[in-house]
Parts: sequence; C-alpha cells; structure tokens
Amino acid sequence: MDYDMLVIGSGPSGRRAAVQSAKLGKSVLVVDRGRRLGGVSVHTGTIPSKTLRETVLNLSGWRERGFYGRGYRVKQDISIGDLVDRLHKTLDHEVEVLQHQFMRNAVKSARATAKFLGSNKISLTADNGDYSEVGFANALIAVGTRPHRPRDVPFDKVRVFDSDEMLELDRLPRTLTVIGAGVIGVEYATIFSALDVPVTLVEPRNTILDFVDREIVDDFIHQMRDRGMTIRLGSTVKEIVSKPDYAEVTLADGRTIRSEVVLYAAGRSGNLGSLGLDVVGIDADSRGRIKVDPQTFQTAVPNIYATGDVIGFPSLASTSMEQGRVAACHAFGVQLPPPPETFPYGIYAVPEISTVGQSEEQVRESGAAYEVGVARFRETSRGHIMGVNTGFLKLLFSVETRRLLGAHIVGEGATELIHIGQAVINLGGTVDFFVNNTFNYPTLAEAYKIAGLDAWNRMGQG
Repeated sequence: MDYDMLVIGSGPSGRRAAVQSAKLGKSVLVVDRGRRLGGVSVHTGTIPSKTLRETVLNLSGWRERGFYGRGYRVKQDISIGDLVDRLHKTLDHEVEVLQHQFMRNAVKSARATAKFLGSNKISLTADNGDYSEVGFANALIAVGTRPHRPRDVPFDKVRVFDSDEMLELDRLPRTLTVIGAGVIGVEYATIFSALDVPVTLVEPRNTILDFVDREIVDDFIHQMRDRGMTIRLGSTVKEIVSKPDYAEVTLADGRTIRSEVVLYAAGRSGNLGSLGLDVVGIDADSRGRIKVDPQTFQTAVPNIYATGDVIGFPSLASTSMEQGRVAACHAFGVQLPPPPETFPYGIYAVPEISTVGQSEEQVRESGAAYEVGVARFRETSRGHIMGVNTGFLKLLFSVETRRLLGAHIVGEGATELIHIGQAVINLGGTVDFFVNNTFNYPTLAEAYKIAGLDAWNRMGQG
C-alpha cells in the first residue's frame, strides 16, 4: 500500500507530523520499532525524567525545606519502588492518549524496523521476521537519539549506567558520580541530590549550559554547591573502572572519585543505524545527525524530511513538535507564516532554569545600550508563603526602544513563568507593560512587576 506521509518514529515531532498530515486529509503510516508508541520522549527521556523529578520533589519535601529545615522529609525512607510506581502510571497514560489520538485521526501505525529502498519506497521488518514493502509520497525521519556510549566506558547496568538505564536502577545509590554537565546530566544530578544522595558532577569543559545567561548559570552552580554537591569543571575523565562494590573514576589530573553508581551522560547519537540512508543519498555527521533546510526541514532528498533530536540543536520536545508540524504542512503545500525568532528553553533541574530571548552576553555583543531589571523570589509574598528563599528573574531591556530583549529565570516554577516573558518579547512589548499592568497577588509572576520597576527606575519614563 502507498501512503501520502510515512513517519519513522513516534516521538514528539513524528507524532505531530502524523496528526497534522491526517488533519489535512492525507493517508499516514507511523513506523516505530519500540515496544510501544511514544518514542524516546515518552519512554526514556522527557516524560520519565520530569515524572521522576516531580515524584522526588513531592516525597522528599524539597519545596518545604525553606520552612522546615534541610532535615525535613515527607516520606522518611524513599525507595526506587516509590519512584517507579508513579513513572509507570504516567507512561501508561501518555501511550494511551497517543494511541487514541492516532485512532481518532485514522493514523495507522506499525511496529517494525524501517529501511529505505528508494526515495519513494521503504521496507518494514517486524520482530517476528515478517517483511513488507510500502510506497510513500513523502517521508519524515523522526528517529530521535540514543545515549552516546564510548567503547572505553564499561557500561554494565550494575555500577555504570547511561541516561536510559538510570530508570532501571533496582535501588537508590548511596553515592553518585555524573559525567557530563549538559541538560540531561544536570537534571539527573540535581534530582538525586534532592533525595540527599551525595553527587559529584564532572564536566571536561570549564563552563556549563553555554546557551544560558551566565548570571543564571552562576547562581545555579552556587545553589548546587550550597547543598553539598561536588562540581568538577575542567576535568577530563581518563578512566572508569567498575569494581564489585563501587565504580572508580580517574580524572586526567590524577584525582579519583569513588561512588556506588556512575551515570555517563556525555552526549547523544542519532538512531540511524538500520535506515539505509546511503540508498537515497542522505548523509549524517559523526554523531548521526542529519542536515536539513532550517525553514522546511527537507533533507538532501526533497520529499524526505527530518525533524526532532536527529537534526541536532535545540533538541527540545517543544521545538521538535513544531518542526514536525511545519514539515508536514510544507510537504502538502500549506503556507505558514515565519515562526517567531524566540522560543523558550526549559531545563528541569532542581531548581528549574528557563530562558527566552537574548542573554546579557548576546546583548552586550550586539553593542546595543541596555538596562537590566532583577527580582528575587524571596522579595515576593508568594515566595515567603512557599518557603522559597532562592531563585530570581532577570529581564533585559533596550534603552533605545524600551523593548524586552530577554527573560531569564532560575528557581521554582521557572518553566511556567517564562511564558509571560515570551509573550511580551514576541509581541514587541516594552518595560512599560510590566510597570503599568497589575499582576495577581500573591504570585511568583509578580516578580515581573518588581523586575520591570527595577529597570524602569533606572531608565526613567520614555
């Protein structure tokens, strides 16, 4: 059978492209080799790590420690079972919603491994060996990524784990070393730290999260160190050895770190192995990423698109969904307005980080005159009520146009609060919006008013 749109992978971008194509009245087949629909996002990535984070924050009483002290806990003995129970409930629900969405929109799905036979034909091989061939007018590669696993790292799921395997721990580690301080590394490191597990975070570069405003990152690092995490920046790993009772990490400077478990979270690679891209003439880089047209998401073959993590930065579920929708619309000739220049980043560490627009470093580089407004969450009544004594909001304004250029938050609720800044930036709003508008009281969102006034007092009236 032939399909108008063949989607390989059922993660955020594949799912959105499939449903968008179906809404345009097209025939759609989604192929995924996983046991269940949902892709990496649902089963090992976004949803599991965020569920784990929420469970940890609830059971540990982390959010209330500002009031009751660092020794406070809601549940005294938290087991891995407590974390996994909620995880499975959430994943089951996500898969159910996805299956129903496909059913409602007449999207067909197949569990099989896909391989290109040409630019309009693909073979499907099921686990039981069943083989079939399918024709397509357009195809979308949305196969996602898997953890990068260097040969010299002794992954054994006993002492040394990758980020996918961390969800299969049989008990909480007494000590943890995390190698790689990217988004995944800092999320897991801080989640386990919130469970009072002593954590060492190792990163070969001298800086972390380079796409985030430096002042936000500095505050984040300070908060991690303040609660007892050990952070080793500029430390290259020379060797990892798995021993019967512990894992030993040797750094290039000769220092060693012993811990019960090591999480190796240094990068990810595209899941392209079995696709046979050479048959159609699509190349990938050394990390298995495909180059696409940034506006249309077409590969070197015009009727074959690629979206999501497999095309690289920013590798966010939110942007991947939008890429899938844009690719499907382009494939079927639907004209879309150009997307807004800014979109938010969310890092679900403890505390959360979220950012939209330009960082102070970028504004400074542009040479434009600017002013900064800052509000600390402890200055808000809501912050006091919640027991929040850390975290802040930082706004950057153009002196010339008074427009908001960037909004940056570290602290409780950052990933929700950022959308106010996003709306104001994309609608061309100025510092006067924050000064002249009334915010609900008491809320953390009121920090926007405080930060707006902070900048306005220095900028004066326009």
